[in-house]
Amino acid sequence: MNRISCAFTGHRPSKFPWLEDESDSRCIALKAALSAQIAELAHNGVTQFLSGMGEGVDIWSALTVLELRKENPALKRNCILPCITQAGGWSDSARELYDWILDQADSRVYVNREPTRNCMMERNRFMVNHLTVLLAVCKNIGERRGGTAATTRYAQRTGKEIILLNPITLSIVHEGLTAAI
Repeated sequence: MNRISCAFTGHRPSKFPWLEDESDSRCIALKAALSAQIAELAHNGVTQFLSGMGEGVDIWSALTVLELRKENPALKRNCILPCITQAGGWSDSARELYDWILDQADSRVYVNREPTRNCMMERNRFMVNHLTVLLAVCKNIGERRGGTAATTRYAQRTGKEIILLNPITLSIVHEGLTAAI
């Protein structure tokens, strides 16, 4: 299978044991594992990366792709946004980083212009419908609640390949079409 597109899903900082402390050694280790997995995907032919631009995993992944793009300009960063006001309630520093990443994007897709009750879920489904492989940062696909769990279940139901990176153990599990990644 021609693997060309990858989307990211993962928890917000409040769901990790280290919360907002990105200087925590566990957070640093997770970011390194995430970067290594994205680099491997790029090495194996993935050129399109879709980010929902949520805080935490989405932002970290977007930054990794931007860094990799310095050496490989074929990599494209696509921001798939639930609505125009997604980062409206974020801190000033988080909003500044969000805006900077958006400015570096190859494309922006607004699934909705205005926020709706289901805009985050609609954004996640849009990404799954346009990906080849999903890189999910969560403990397991069987998690019951939250956007990451719903996104991985939807990817599973639609037969997409899923790479699961456990944020605590840093183990990687492939599910689905696991030929050559």
